Amino acid sequence: MVLMSQSTQADESATETLLATSVHDVRYFASLLRGVNFINRATVTISEGGFTVTVEEARTLLATAYVFADIFEEYTYHAPPTSPSDSPPASPAPFGTQASTSSRTSNTMLEIPLNVLIDCINIFGAAGPGAGTGVKHKQWVRAGDDDREREDATRNNGRANDGNGRIEQYFSNGDNATGMRMSYAGEGHPLVLLIAEGSPGLTATCEITTYEAEPHLELPFDAEQTVLKIILKSSWLRDALSELDPSCEKLTFIGNPPTQTASSRASTSRTPGPVAKPMLRIQAAGTFGSTEMDYPNDREVLETFECLQTVNFSYRFGHISRTLRALQSSTKTSLRIDEEGLLSLQFLMPSPKPRGGTSDAFIEFRCLPLDETQ
Repeated sequence: MVLMSQSTQADESATETLLATSVHDVRYFASLLRGVNFINRATVTISEGGFTVTVEEARTLLATAYVFADIFEEYTYHAPPTSPSDSPPASPAPFGTQASTSSRTSNTMLEIPLNVLIDCINIFGAAGPGAGTGVKHKQWVRAGDDDREREDATRNNGRANDGNGRIEQYFSNGDNATGMRMSYAGEGHPLVLLIAEGSPGLTATCEITTYEAEPHLELPFDAEQTVLKIILKSSWLRDALSELDPSCEKLTFIGNPPTQTASSRASTSRTPGPVAKPMLRIQAAGTFGSTEMDYPNDREVLETFECLQTVNFSYRFGHISRTLRALQSSTKTSLRIDEEGLLSLQFLMPSPKPRGGTSDAFIEFRCLPLDETQ
């Protein structure tokens, strides 16, 4: 339930609020929320360092947006006097690392209708992505392509990558940005948003009903059991997933240890010899056939690659495709798989305003593999 008015409510401060935040431009914050907006009910976990927004699907997919306190101009959290919990939820952690499960102060958990929160933030229509957010598909070079086709694909890919996927596209230099103040007084109280439009000076107050948080899926990722770790530009993965047929049923990630043959392939490309296995292969299979996409042994493509033995795990394509919104707004992707096949995809969402010594927000998806033994 959402109540809206065109005037501010000054009496909100009658009781000390548990959380009070403000930001001058809501677009970056809105982009983080959209990255996990595929399930309506979301669990918000508030801590001193920021908060997380978590959704799950089919007890298989878990998506979390890590929103750090320093993306706001103001962030104040007053921990409740007593908030016992059986297991403290994960706190925000740097990109590419494991979230911490310990906290010096108690965290606060609540459940909200995520789509309602996003609609309220965008009440003046100014929190959406800019015009440059359309995905430009990359032309993939296949073995049968001739030299002319390869040159055309290379030129097109270079143009497609110019500024594509950068979070700066959400911001302009204008002064008519929409600001927001968000507060929460504690259990039983609504989440209150004061939205102010820049140039006309219009304001709107929204009260979003909150609910008691229910336990959600726990998918702990043990970094010591990682069998495949890759960091690459998000545009490479985004374009690959965008070109796949939506009717695909499963997606397989295949990693192979780098070999001497692969590393020297560029210098001996015209010397006949055994074809090295690709370091990373993405294979999509569905009713109408299968598609394979290989990533070369190139530091410009795979910035980090760690794999000691062949890794082969499959996932439901419908779950992996949920990452596309986050991919469109991110610059780098961290892909990790542990020995049980648990997939961790982290998408770096750099803040448009540089803040020295702070961490950029990111979105993480964790997905269980398909059981292909049955």
